[in-house]
Amino acid sequence: MAKVKNTNDEMSFLDHLEDLRWHLIRATLAIVIAATVAFLAKGFIFDILLFGPSKGDFWTYDILCRITNYVGVDGGFCFQELPFTIQSRTMGGQFAAHIWVSITAGFIIAFPYVIYEFWKFVAPAMKTNERSNARGFIFISSILFFIGVLFGYYVITPLSINFLGKYQVSELVLNEFDISSYISLVRASVLASGLIFELPIIIFFLTKVGVLTPQWLRTYRKYALVGVLIFSAIITPPDIVSQIIVAIPVLILYEISIVISGIVFRREEKKLKKRV
Repeated sequence: MAKVKNTNDEMSFLDHLEDLRWHLIRATLAIVIAATVAFLAKGFIFDILLFGPSKGDFWTYDILCRITNYVGVDGGFCFQELPFTIQSRTMGGQFAAHIWVSITAGFIIAFPYVIYEFWKFVAPAMKTNERSNARGFIFISSILFFIGVLFGYYVITPLSINFLGKYQVSELVLNEFDISSYISLVRASVLASGLIFELPIIIFFLTKVGVLTPQWLRTYRKYALVGVLIFSAIITPPDIVSQIIVAIPVLILYEISIVISGIVFRREEKKLKKRV
């Protein structure tokens, strides 16, 4: 009888892994399809999107130029073109860049479906009322991710490119960046921001499983502030204006997360009281 029980447990676990495998396969397939579309749209992806922040007429530079002119401060955002060139120094450099940019774009485009597959995997383990309360998970997490991606693209990326593209230790050294270096900066800025904007969702689940409480989040708010400032200093140029621009929305997300944590925590307390 012991052997039968162990076999059943093992089969149940294997079935669980098999289910996870198919969710991963479908999510990967969605990314591949979206990446193929991005691969075929090479002109739009590279000329318009990817290299947009490297041009002087980019939307962010225009807005920041107007703002700095209005307040009478020279922020270095008014220019016709940035003083650097982008090159490919290896035989397969451009093709490799095309592939990896397409995969990144595919992941961003297919993100709602990837989240949907994740949700389908974890939903059966939840109770009926828990599933109904979290129906908006896919929509909200997708919206937050896309807002983060846009923030990374329109704020962090141009601020970083503007600073690093103009920075010189000597006039004798020209800024001629390899395409892989440029793409890495854009990709890191966009994906990091997209994932950071998922903070309220992460706090929601951590509170629900009892790992975090709103009181804990309030107690360590000052440490979170220091962490946000350090993070802003890492992903942005070393000037106070850029750090503040990045830190403000992250701090707002943290405060929203405290509110969400409080709502979830009170609901869980009510459930415990009803059981008692």
